[in-house]
Amino acid sequence: MTPFAPHALLTGARLRPDAPPVDIRMDAGRIVEIGAGLAARGAAVHDAGGALVIPGLWDGHVHFGQWAAMARRVDVSDTESPDEVTARVARHLAIERPAPGAVVQGFGWRVAGWDRLPSTAELDAVVGDRPVILISGDCHAGWLSSAAFRALGLPVREGHLDEDDWFPIYSRLADLPEDPAVVRASLDGAMRAAAAKGVVGVADMEFETGRLEWPARTAAGLDLLRVRTCTYPEGLDDAIAAGARTGDVLDATGLVTMGPLKVITDGSLNTRTAWCCEPFVTDDDLGDPRGKRNVDPEELTAMLTRAHAHGLDGAVHAIGDAALLDALDAYAASGARGSIEHAQLVRMEALGRFAELGIVASVQPAHLLDDRDSTEALWPDRLERCFALRSMADAGIPLRLGSDAPVAPLDPWLAMSAAVHRSADEREPWAPEQAITPREALLASTDGVAAPAVGGPADLALVDDGARPAGLSGTAEQAALLRTTRVLATFVAGRLTHSA
Repeated sequence: MTPFAPHALLTGARLRPDAPPVDIRMDAGRIVEIGAGLAARGAAVHDAGGALVIPGLWDGHVHFGQWAAMARRVDVSDTESPDEVTARVARHLAIERPAPGAVVQGFGWRVAGWDRLPSTAELDAVVGDRPVILISGDCHAGWLSSAAFRALGLPVREGHLDEDDWFPIYSRLADLPEDPAVVRASLDGAMRAAAAKGVVGVADMEFETGRLEWPARTAAGLDLLRVRTCTYPEGLDDAIAAGARTGDVLDATGLVTMGPLKVITDGSLNTRTAWCCEPFVTDDDLGDPRGKRNVDPEELTAMLTRAHAHGLDGAVHAIGDAALLDALDAYAASGARGSIEHAQLVRMEALGRFAELGIVASVQPAHLLDDRDSTEALWPDRLERCFALRSMADAGIPLRLGSDAPVAPLDPWLAMSAAVHRSADEREPWAPEQAITPREALLASTDGVAAPAVGGPADLALVDDGARPAGLSGTAEQAALLRTTRVLATFVAGRLTHSA
């Protein structure tokens, strides 16, 4: 018996708010018995105290290393211009006084809504010869100082970089010199914060070679979560050579498994690079008014075909509706299984085909809170097709909720509340007809587990529902209840990973 799958007994838990308490026996990572008055028989006993037990939560799309690094980055997420960003960076340098040569990273700027684009020269004017890398809030663009380009061995470029110009740089950030103890502490803190939300697992879409990095981390004690890691096209040959297939266990704990081939086929809304059927609505003269197609359909089909032949699912990033159509064509032609990541803008007439292919819609509802104003400015003629969760669910498309952290916080309760209410302020929900119910949102957050059951995974969360009102008058109250849900305990493979 490994410490990652202990014999444990959870007593006095309720499977439904109106149900009597029961005991749940967990052993070897599975639920093996549910009933009243179960004997301990040497198990570690945990008293639920009558709390409600639900399946452990998953975040279906994170960049975990980047999310953990937020603790080490300058927050520029609430800035509204290049001037505000550089002023924030200048203040950080004056207060923190980083060591000479240390790379300073920032996160959160969004060019949508700015009246001009940022320049390398204006960042240099503030930071001098210090390497500074500022990541956009959607992670699809970077703004670097000249010293940062030189530190990476790259020629200096003027202005910000996006998509294919940026991603090779973004993928190298983990290789920059940092104090290993600081990096480990931030990873540990991010895992503990996730466990405190009832999270038992994440699908990690980080650029690093996760099938190698994560087993090393769990061996070093960073083992509070299950991790489903991916490969990008650049690592596909190595993954195939290693015989890594989707679902394969990659580490000694059993917590790390191989996930899909991740392919980024287009950009994002805020960088105005999502690949769309119609042009963005803007007064700016865009070089690519319909966005950017990062991967042509033939290449995407070939990649998915090869991945499928070697036992790997796909995870295709498609934010614009034209990218969605390309992805569906590639899945149909290749016979591959997997997901479309984001599906932010859809074509209603394509949803039936989406469902017939059995492809999962891996969506990030909290993005609709951040993207509301940008969507209304850039896609005002297609609002009813944005984050079309209700239409996708009604078409029979399986939904999987996630955060895309660090783009949004790693918080399934925030994602669920956004899916249910579709507003984060005093404004009325936008496209309220596309909301889903709290029950549907929860089911889309548990990795396909409908309820704790014998034979199911011993991945559980205890939540305090004692303050739940008898009736809720609308989605605003439902969303508020979800956002304020208190997680009392979290179990992964029967092991307690969080206790309030």
